[in-house]
Amino acid sequence: MGFIKAKIEIANSFDMGTARRGKMKKEDIRMQEIDVLVDTGAYNLSINENLVAQLGLEIIGSQSFELADGEIKKFDVAEPVEIRFKNRTTSCNPIVLPGNTEMILGCIPLEDMDVLIDPRREVMELPPDRPYMAKKKLK
Repeated sequence: MGFIKAKIEIANSFDMGTARRGKMKKEDIRMQEIDVLVDTGAYNLSINENLVAQLGLEIIGSQSFELADGEIKKFDVAEPVEIRFKNRTTSCNPIVLPGNTEMILGCIPLEDMDVLIDPRREVMELPPDRPYMAKKKLK
């Protein structure tokens, strides 16, 4: 089994809200299409400093995280971004990795978008029984 990569669109949430309110042109929204490593063992979305700069995101704090090797490291957390995969969207506060580090899409945004991971075909896809709308538990 190899690594699962996915193409997602990521946008500055502040820009998205400003455009929805008609105070900014949609074409001025700072967004990028990026390739991410899909990792169900990771916690959240992790983006790198280069993308933070491209999207014009502010750092809103920092948190300690345990890495796969058990090391505890402190990383910055940025203001919210909106994530889109096909017809699914979610928003989250991404963890900021140094430089041009590979970006990771973790379990919280994956669960919120209601997507499936197919390890055999090494793809992220929409569930065949609910391709048009995400299904989530409310309780």
